[in-house]
Amino acid sequence: MERFLFFFEHLSFWFKGIWIVFFISFFWIIEGYYSFYKSNFNRWKHAKTNLLLLGLVIIINALFGILLTLIDVWLKKSDFGILNTIHADLWVKVMISIVILDFTSQYFVHFLLHKVRWMWRLHLVHHTDKNVDVTTGTRHHPFDFLIRESFALIVVVIMGMPVSFYFFYRMVTIPFTYFNHADISLPLWLDKGLSYLIVSPNMHKFHHHYQQPWTDSNFGNVLSIWDRLFGTFTYGDPKQIKYGLDSSNHTNDENFLFQLKIPFNKKEIKSIPKK
Repeated sequence: MERFLFFFEHLSFWFKGIWIVFFISFFWIIEGYYSFYKSNFNRWKHAKTNLLLLGLVIIINALFGILLTLIDVWLKKSDFGILNTIHADLWVKVMISIVILDFTSQYFVHFLLHKVRWMWRLHLVHHTDKNVDVTTGTRHHPFDFLIRESFALIVVVIMGMPVSFYFFYRMVTIPFTYFNHADISLPLWLDKGLSYLIVSPNMHKFHHHYQQPWTDSNFGNVLSIWDRLFGTFTYGDPKQIKYGLDSSNHTNDENFLFQLKIPFNKKEIKSIPKK
């Protein structure tokens, strides 16, 4: 286990990049043969905006990676954090960390991004996509992603979590993110069966519906248990789903600069469905 974690502690920036490119490419190819929606949109033009946003996210991620490495040095010297008070095998601590990270830095922060008005305006960009596919998993406003990473950083410090635990979890989330955003058609029995444990493609499709209450459901990224525990789980007929957002469907979802300005654009996007 120590050698396994050592690999993630010293994970190179380039390996992370290859990991991302591999899973985007893999699900992009699968979508070409087994897509759920037979849409005629230009996949390359659509991907351009989402991948440009990914570029900004990668820069933020790299900066937080450096910060986390520095914090890791302090945590090792100080023995600070909840994990240091737990006497258990290393693999148990890894599992505890994964579960806590999945709840706090994925489900809980995502829930807040929908419920806190100023956060929602940042998160709008992820939901303005009218043709959700694998590249939508990369579609985040940089300030949105900054909030997510800040939550993760706080959790790492409170838990006294080795940076290897965090990097391992991040590498796990990448295939899940692209899997549940991918426009792929799974047999209903398989997709629904998967949704009892993990976030499946159909399950996440409801989250990208253009209207509430479906927009405010299925907040999980890896484990679906949080949505089931806290009453935010939804599963129905995915053929009823319409992508986009009712407050912004009149705008251009493939204009990169326009998307960056959306959180501050109260003139064109006046109606946001939050009270």
